Amino acid sequence: MCAEFILHELLSVADPVKAQFLKGFFKTGKGQYAEGDVMLGVVVPLTRDIVRKSPALPFLEIQVLIDSEYHEARLAGFLFLVKQFKKTKDDKERKAIFDFYLQNARQANNWDLVDVTCRDVVGMYLLEHEENREVLYRLAESDNLWEQRIAMVSTWTFIKHRQYADTLALAEKLLSHTHDLMHKAVGWMLREVGKKDRQTLVGFLEEHHRKMPRTALRYAIEHFPSEERERFMRK
Repeated sequence: MCAEFILHELLSVADPVKAQFLKGFFKTGKGQYAEGDVMLGVVVPLTRDIVRKSPALPFLEIQVLIDSEYHEARLAGFLFLVKQFKKTKDDKERKAIFDFYLQNARQANNWDLVDVTCRDVVGMYLLEHEENREVLYRLAESDNLWEQRIAMVSTWTFIKHRQYADTLALAEKLLSHTHDLMHKAVGWMLREVGKKDRQTLVGFLEEHHRKMPRTALRYAIEHFPSEERERFMRK
């Protein structure tokens, strides 16, 4: 099994019509955040299925996928890391996958590549290794949008285990971010906190909502009753 085979599998189910749609959906036009990205037109479930049915790949072959010009091939590469991280219980192997993921974080250069993979590698590793969570704050201070989004979205795993401190600290650090994709990521993670602990979210919003980007605030309060949503938005 090698990267060439995975690429062949992806090309065999490529859909040019779907690719045209995805180019617009993932903002690949001139001046947009994914300018020049090449789409095959393979939907995520199909990519997941190809990865699921394939044996594990060594890092050298995964690197070929992650370095591919094709969006779906890069996704497949990161999904292999997720698959292999979940399969092993050996801490050294998990650490190697975690490190490899972070070395290639800038290749996860669209929101879907980040969102469907980082929480199951970066988030899960750091759930078990709290002493290493400072890496998220370094990523948040990066000059790269995708590394910053990885920092925020990886905390979803902590939230699932009712650990909110890093989510709130990173959200506060990223409130002044200028990109809409980070506003959405911050609001999304805050909303997830609210699903587990409403009062923790309300406390954060009472302190910070006046300086939150409106997109982040709307995402965070999406499940609030209408009167409460209106109260925060008016403020």
